[in-house]
Amino acid sequence: MTSLFFSYSHKDESFRDELEIHLAMLKREGLIEAWHDRRIEAGASLHDAISDHLESSKIILLLVSPYFLASDYCYDRELKRALKMHESGDAIVIPVIVHPCDWKNSAFSHLRATPPDGKPISKYPNHHDAYLAVVTDIREAIERVMPAAMRAKSSRESETLSKKLGQKRSSNLRLKRQFTDHDRDIFLDSTFEFIANYFENSLYKLKERNQGIDVRFNREGHKFTAAVYRNGAKQNSCRISLSDRLRFSGGITYSREESGTGFSESLNVEDNGYSLYLKPLLNWRGSDTTNELSQEGAAEHFWSMFIERLQ
Repeated sequence: MTSLFFSYSHKDESFRDELEIHLAMLKREGLIEAWHDRRIEAGASLHDAISDHLESSKIILLLVSPYFLASDYCYDRELKRALKMHESGDAIVIPVIVHPCDWKNSAFSHLRATPPDGKPISKYPNHHDAYLAVVTDIREAIERVMPAAMRAKSSRESETLSKKLGQKRSSNLRLKRQFTDHDRDIFLDSTFEFIANYFENSLYKLKERNQGIDVRFNREGHKFTAAVYRNGAKQNSCRISLSDRLRFSGGITYSREESGTGFSESLNVEDNGYSLYLKPLLNWRGSDTTNELSQEGAAEHFWSMFIERLQ
């Protein structure tokens, strides 16, 4: 079994959690054992635990983002040691690009990053496509560090253990949990990134498929504007913003005006005890819209508001 270490900023924890879900088949095959600092037991030395697991790992994933590059602990401690292990052949370091950032001028810019071409996960309209590409690269790395005979042995042992324990179990295993403000903020940030990417990709695909159409997309921090022109004349525009969580309840707003502070719709984060979701505040178009939107559902909800005037 290959030990795998996550080096990441806690601001990117939701991406780490999602990547772990996509590693499920590698775990079921008995090929990897993943570790990150959230598994440190109470009372244990943080530095010692991180150092021990880093030193014993064969695959080290760098979840690269502006937060990772800005973290002294990630960059000066974990990264420096990881690169030495990579150079000595003791481990394989894989940069996983989470968000757009200046990683090509970093100490690991010479390493081949994943997803392919270093395209950030957050820039994919469907994040699952990005995670699948990452998992494929991790599987290839396992083949380099783990001989075929050992992979087969691990797979057989995993299969034997499953048979010994039995396959029958209840499917009713889900428990309610309490979501923290941190959980909600991370979910809201990642949803805004998803919506921004969704709009940008949809705008340029709209232009590609329709003659005489031009588009404009402008991102400024926690807001972006979008506009569509037909034969040079503006047909529609909007502004989507991540609202100030100190002054307002916190949410993502849609406005039909590119400037100002008003809005036509707002999506706020809520939970049902099992997962987080987005709830429309004004319930545009009434019963047509569900009250529990996923990130993709939220993006399509806003896009439908935008495209309606053009159709």
